[in-house]
Amino acid sequence: MHTGLLRGRDPVTLEESQRLVDLVAGEPVLVSRRPISYVRSPAVPIGVDCALVPAGSARQVRGVGTVLQRSAITGGHVVQGSAYATVSRAGGTARQSWSHYLARPGVIEAIGKVRPGELAGVLAAGSSPLGLREVASRALDQVQRAGGRPGTSRLRSARTSVRWVACDEGQGAVRFGLGRDTLRTVQLTVTDQPVEALAALCEDIALHDWLLTTLLEAVRKAAPGVLARDDVLNRLSPVIDYLLHLWMPDARGDAYSAGVWATLEARPGFSRQWDTVVRRIRDQLSAGAVAALAAVGPRR
Repeated sequence: MHTGLLRGRDPVTLEESQRLVDLVAGEPVLVSRRPISYVRSPAVPIGVDCALVPAGSARQVRGVGTVLQRSAITGGHVVQGSAYATVSRAGGTARQSWSHYLARPGVIEAIGKVRPGELAGVLAAGSSPLGLREVASRALDQVQRAGGRPGTSRLRSARTSVRWVACDEGQGAVRFGLGRDTLRTVQLTVTDQPVEALAALCEDIALHDWLLTTLLEAVRKAAPGVLARDDVLNRLSPVIDYLLHLWMPDARGDAYSAGVWATLEARPGFSRQWDTVVRRIRDQLSAGAVAALAAVGPRR
């Protein structure tokens, strides 16, 4: 899944957000107003027929079926595109007609000798030819193109991507890793959790990782202690307006997601790092206010 800043100078309203993700005629858009505005498009099945393991592997496994693609907007500012599917063993060794696969949206049937734990490792490493990254990127791009909104955002930010895998083999509820550049990985150990709920959980993790990554980069560029205070505050002003109010981990989760977030809050400590950086920004604001009052001088 990919996460980035929605184009345009100002946030979109909830109604505008609905229009931007309403890209499937006749299918309802999920809308949530509390505790923060959130809209999500219906899932669109995308057909796939490719190898699931890299060329040259000892076992050749072919995947045929559909991937579900969807997009979301949070708080009128942050846009996400995601793609996900359930991989299951095929009932035989022969490829079926497309009608068979279309009747099971979001399921990829693996043809060949499949070892779930091994396949999960291949998918988590990103070495599978299955192009979920490109499908998720297109979902985000489609929303950006549909916007056509005037103005340029005052906040510069890079996209981040999260590659997630859920399997019933492994230890621990969740493993979170920082990959190269802006790539993150999430590995979940599950029992019978619905795949849509797992996708929503990982979208939430991706959202908050993007918020934290963007905030850290904005503070680095503002260079507190190096640049003049007024310059620092001018550079930090967009993150105050765009980001600080969006931090709400597990706002729409369930008991399983609460357990996963409890692990993430303990280590690596998402909210602990966020709160530390936010306090640093507020300290800059306080110091700037004190300096401004001192410059005015005592009242007469």
